[in-house]
Amino acid sequence: MLKLFSAFRKDKVWDFDGGIHPPEMKSQSNGTPLRQVPLAPRFVIPLKQHIGAEGELCVSVGDRVLRGQALTRGRGRMLPVHAPTSGTVIAIAPHSTAHPSALAELSVIIDADGEDRWIEREGWSDYRAHSREALIERIHQYGVAGLGGAGFPTGVKLQGGGDKITTLIINAAECEPYITADDRLMQDCAAQIVEGIRILAHILQPREVLIGIEDNKPQAISMLRAVLADAHDISLRVIPTKYPSGGAKQLTQILTGKQVPHGGRSSDIGVLMQNVGTAYAVKRAVVDGEPITERVVTLTGEAVSRPGNVWARLGTPVRHLLNDAGFCPSADQMVIMGGPLMGFTLPWLDVPVVKITNCLLAPSVTEMGASQEEKSCIRCSACADACPADLLPQQLYWFSKGQQHDKATAHHIADCIECGACAWVCPSNIPLVQYFRQEKAEINAIRLEEKRAAEAKARFEARQARLEREKAARLARHKSAAVQPAAKDQDAIAAALARVKEKQAQATQPVVIQAGSLPDNSAVIAAREARKAQARAKQAAHPVADSAIPGDDPRKAAVEAAIARAKSPQTGAAGREANLPNRSTRAKPRWKRLSPAPKPASRSSRPEANLPNRSIRVKPQWKRLSPAPKPASRSSRPEANLPNRSIRVKPRWKRPSPAPKPVSRSSRLEANLPNRSIRVKPQWRRLSPAPKPVNRSSRPEANLSNRPTRVKPRLLRRSPAFRQKKQHSSRLLTRTKWYSESQARLIPITSARHRESCCWY
Repeated sequence: MLKLFSAFRKDKVWDFDGGIHPPEMKSQSNGTPLRQVPLAPRFVIPLKQHIGAEGELCVSVGDRVLRGQALTRGRGRMLPVHAPTSGTVIAIAPHSTAHPSALAELSVIIDADGEDRWIEREGWSDYRAHSREALIERIHQYGVAGLGGAGFPTGVKLQGGGDKITTLIINAAECEPYITADDRLMQDCAAQIVEGIRILAHILQPREVLIGIEDNKPQAISMLRAVLADAHDISLRVIPTKYPSGGAKQLTQILTGKQVPHGGRSSDIGVLMQNVGTAYAVKRAVVDGEPITERVVTLTGEAVSRPGNVWARLGTPVRHLLNDAGFCPSADQMVIMGGPLMGFTLPWLDVPVVKITNCLLAPSVTEMGASQEEKSCIRCSACADACPADLLPQQLYWFSKGQQHDKATAHHIADCIECGACAWVCPSNIPLVQYFRQEKAEINAIRLEEKRAAEAKARFEARQARLEREKAARLARHKSAAVQPAAKDQDAIAAALARVKEKQAQATQPVVIQAGSLPDNSAVIAAREARKAQARAKQAAHPVADSAIPGDDPRKAAVEAAIARAKSPQTGAAGREANLPNRSTRAKPRWKRLSPAPKPASRSSRPEANLPNRSIRVKPQWKRLSPAPKPASRSSRPEANLPNRSIRVKPRWKRPSPAPKPVSRSSRLEANLPNRSIRVKPQWRRLSPAPKPVNRSSRPEANLSNRPTRVKPRLLRRSPAFRQKKQHSSRLLTRTKWYSESQARLIPITSARHRESCCWY
């Protein structure tokens, strides 16, 4: 009786909450044996086909590669990838991969040569002679990863298990509809699978090894039982068909009755799970020495005329596989990579097959049904009843839609296996799995950003601490150096002290100053005379050569010519004024002096003419008693050629005698100043007709283009009585109005001194 109960307990299976029973649709593809597909002309091998970082490239463009040759190096979780066939590397560039959005990833593109030559293969037929570490390293370097859908590196998984694994479970459930890749592999390669299971058991040394398979695979069950007929170390457990019994946590609960804790893994309870495809790849890597370059892929759907399971090389375009299976696309045809519940629609068909590709589903319109509109949640709790992970999908849906990441995390959204059972039973046609995937991706991105921020903060704090330590050490060194000088410094100090003592010893007696005595400066005088004699001797030894010849030096010739022009009575003044470029100089008024004028001084005697860019105010100190001289030529008036000068003329005299005749317009200095706004202050009313216009050649201001020049009108003086009255009143006013028949203008008089200088009447 006890043996009966022990046998019953030994083969007992448990159940999990939730789950659904969708149509299986497996008969389309599991009835035909595995077949080979012709080589594609071009292969695209993504560098990352697993969970973890991509490996380091070890090939370059133009290299010839053989089948099984490593394209990347694997370190840590970086799993290497290998060439699926022999050919030439034509490019290493981003290419769209197996992703819902067809994201581009770095890939190696190989043109096949059609020879399909292997590298030299070295198998370990007696794998028991090798250590556990050597077997794990070989499995890792041969690129073996989980082929059940996750893609976790098998070597890393075995290394992390260690000695705490008590149960090894081989997942052969394959519960999702349409997919029959593992079923067909167990029917055709059962012996190789069992050998791979024994290699895994040799590495882990578990107490028991269990194979879990659903009861809807009778042919595969028969083949496994035939191979395990004489084996007592491996147990085959047949479980009821229920979706998703192939999940890692669900199958662990079915076979052992243990539940994986929230946020944990199956290894936390002493269980490690591998897929039957992974066991087959382990056998080929260890025993046959062949890296993983191909896998079994199910081609199914009513849009495919020859459904079945094929050996597909990694990197083969999806379009090539479907065309070989007789793909007949219709309008709005979709192709799903994976099953109908957990798969995703491919945006285009040029994506390559990777290690986690197990099915390509091409359904017809009738097979998929019409798309239904998403409606509001009615809170029927059907999704909660179907969830195999004991979650609340309707709450997670609201939290995901409302961007409430903290609440979604508190409701264990990370435990969602994305099986799609909730979306299958939802009467409102809500794609719950899509919301959950997006929410999990956002949470992972937030955590990654927080991790990076924490690492950056730690680096900053470590740097600050290092700088503080260096500063403290530097101050300590400086302090110790100041307190205890080095030996060489002490020697230098001692030498300096010795020199000082020696000088003091050699010094003469102090000079005693006596009253009435003269100091003895004979030594100083003798030294000075010696220096003078030395300088004279040096000058005599090196006479200065006269290299400047007046006839040869153009600069001296120019100076002599200028001096000659200055001494000439006729051309001296005109030459000086014509040779003053860019200088605002007010020429002296053309009238007679009370005393004979001195001879024209040279330019060097006129300091104001040598000051560039200066506003010079010329104040003549004499009276004009005679008529003004004739207008000088324009070349003799340098101020007419000087642009951009602001000159304010303040005459310091009155005209007691009758005014001279109206001078020529060319004698008006202010009219010849270019680009200046000059305000003319007429001091009398014009009683007689204006003179005739002078010739333009005598009006230099008319030849100055673009000049806002104001010309004073020629006016006649008022009567003497009016002048005296106006002169008396102008001293009291702060502003005086001056009028002219030609134009009326209000001119401000800023000071009494200015008013006095402007009263000519």
